Amino acid sequence: MTTDRYRYQFGPAIPVAEVETTLLLSVFGVEALHGESQTRLDAGHAFDARARTVAIDASTPVGRDLNRLFVGFLTREFGSGGFRVERIEHPPEPAPRPAPVTA
Repeated sequence: MTTDRYRYQFGPAIPVAEVETTLLLSVFGVEALHGESQTRLDAGHAFDARARTVAIDASTPVGRDLNRLFVGFLTREFGSGGFRVERIEHPPEPAPRPAPVTA
């Protein structure tokens, strides 16, 4: 199953504080387009400074806009070789098992 989730990886030459600032700038841009509430609901993202990664859920229109802004800003700031991006593949979730019935 293919999902619209992306992971960005940054090497040691890229300051993680600038990556975080770029992510926040992207979130502000999406808020200007979709509003703060919709962005909070539909623009899933995670920043991990220690792992030097950003993950973005682009499965909604708001998330897709966040992903577009983020990759655009990153490319302008660090160049296309300054980071690596990959689609995150998730296996389908197993169907929930019904709870056993006891009498």
